[in-house]
Amino acid sequence: PMTDVIVIGGGIHGSSTAFHLAQRGIKALLLEKDHVARHASGVNAGGVRTLARDFAEVPLSVASMEIWHGIAALLDDDCGFDSHGQVIAAETEAQMASLRQRVARLNAMGFTHEEAIDERELRAIIPSIAEHCLGGVVARRDGAAIPFRATTAFARAAQRRGARIVEGARVDRVARRGRLWRVETAVGVFEAPALVNCAGAWADRIAAQLGEPVPLEVIAPMLMITSRLPPFIKPVLIAAGRTLSFKQFANGTVLIGGGHRGRATRDENRTDLDWGRLATNAETVWDLVPIMRSAQIVRAWAGIEARMPDDIPVIGPSSTHEACWHGFGFSAHGFQLGPIVGSILAELVATGRTNLPIAPFAIGRFTSARKS
Repeated sequence: PMTDVIVIGGGIHGSSTAFHLAQRGIKALLLEKDHVARHASGVNAGGVRTLARDFAEVPLSVASMEIWHGIAALLDDDCGFDSHGQVIAAETEAQMASLRQRVARLNAMGFTHEEAIDERELRAIIPSIAEHCLGGVVARRDGAAIPFRATTAFARAAQRRGARIVEGARVDRVARRGRLWRVETAVGVFEAPALVNCAGAWADRIAAQLGEPVPLEVIAPMLMITSRLPPFIKPVLIAAGRTLSFKQFANGTVLIGGGHRGRATRDENRTDLDWGRLATNAETVWDLVPIMRSAQIVRAWAGIEARMPDDIPVIGPSSTHEACWHGFGFSAHGFQLGPIVGSILAELVATGRTNLPIAPFAIGRFTSARKS
């Protein structure tokens, strides 16, 4: 069957891209080397946050949040999305001052989703927060979802609208042949006029074959989950001065993340945990949420993800080829952006342009220095 676009990578960005292409009536073929949601997109903390984003990401994040709030109708699956807000807690006056500064800057940009709160309001939202916390910032429409479920929901919705998904199709080679992209995989050769690279921690290999190598670092962000506790916190909690992302599920278990990294061996699909860093993560929880001191860690794991040197992704057209686009390098905060990035990439494929400000994410920021 004729394919209009080949999308490489079955994480949330690739699956969302296939879905948005199919919504536009564009025939997409999604190639995934393992299975959909196998890596970072299936095992992250599931944070759906506009809070504390890099300023370059804010317009995309805010636009993505609109899609999240209508996700059940869009995909026929609510993806486990709940919106109890996300909160950053400040432990010092200096942290509080810098949070207020940030909110002021966002307001000046025209964004009102982050709101500074005092100690009283912080306790009203999170009664279990440690005594020494002075206040913070809340984004009330933020929340969390179930990553594996959300990613597979995009893939299934794409298939229902006519997209094809081939799993176990590791991409070995991409090359432009006349008017078509020729993509050689472990299960055969596929061709299409357009190509989208959403290959996550392996995306630099595709980019290198396109003549635009990037300095991608393979990382393994770790997570822990605890035994069940009585319900005590609704929003997701982030710490201002140390790495923490903290969420209690409806069943009482608590997910603890925040970006501490293990080690990834990408060619073996393997991650090794760093127990010392997990201990540091647990210590943060001990300090900030005293009720957790009796909790037991049940298991810990890590996903394989791509980090860019400036900690923001590559989104947009190839700098070397026509009819080719990138969406990768989300640096451990790409899950919330999945819905909008798929929409942007589909729009670029269909129309060649987008109204959202994607210039900061151009791949040329890494490659142009080499050409001069």
